[in-house]
Amino acid sequence: EHQEVSDILMTGGDPMIMQTRSLAQYLEPLTDPDFLPHLKNLRIGTRSLSFWPQRFTTDKDADDLIDLLRRVREEGKRHVAIMAHLSHPRELSTDKVKAAVNRIQKEAYATIRSQSPVMRSINDDASVWAEKWRTEVQMGIIPYYMFMARDTGAQAFFDVPMVKAQRIYSDALRNCSGLIRTVRGPSMSCTPGKVEVTGVEEIMGHKAFVLRFLQCRDEGWIGRPFFAKYDEKAVWFDDLEPLPGMQLPWDESGLPRPVPPALN
Repeated sequence: EHQEVSDILMTGGDPMIMQTRSLAQYLEPLTDPDFLPHLKNLRIGTRSLSFWPQRFTTDKDADDLIDLLRRVREEGKRHVAIMAHLSHPRELSTDKVKAAVNRIQKEAYATIRSQSPVMRSINDDASVWAEKWRTEVQMGIIPYYMFMARDTGAQAFFDVPMVKAQRIYSDALRNCSGLIRTVRGPSMSCTPGKVEVTGVEEIMGHKAFVLRFLQCRDEGWIGRPFFAKYDEKAVWFDDLEPLPGMQLPWDESGLPRPVPPALN
């Protein structure tokens, strides 16, 4: 009924916990190019490459899984992307991971994109991110996102302030080649949309965060910069406060305000 929908994202939880016969209930129809032809892209968000790479290589239904993904790509004519949660270059160092990556790319014909939150005491270091991104590109993995840790129960153990996360991102990126600059961040997947922390500047005499929407419930905000008071302790969008005389682009419930007419 909604032919404007072009992408499916399977996430959770982790879809790769399912056995292939269960996964096939969802994906088998997509091997037919005449089934919902407006669906062009299938994304599967998973941590399995780092904690369970055997899912793609030696598990009893690994061959069936690779064949299913290949058929969605080759017969169904859909783009298939594994959205791999990879937090540290050490996760890419084992032979099992390298074998899984090789099989996904060369037998399933799927693309692998990497994403991870920045986490205190784990990867809150620019050199770690730069090494991770360089290693991924060498392996044919596309760096995609650096996220801020979501506001879940565990956030307080791992959160990194926005100002530090943005500095980590910038410092890591300037030590990498152009092939790595597909990555975006640090980004918050929050109530109003995906908000990227672009930098810190002085705005009308006030130190301020510069932010923009990468995605938004109101598409009119996408790509538009906006500002918030600088706060060295802020870790999530609801920690932000507006500059004097300005509003943040969301209301108290977190939903986007209407785009001002002057910006349309």
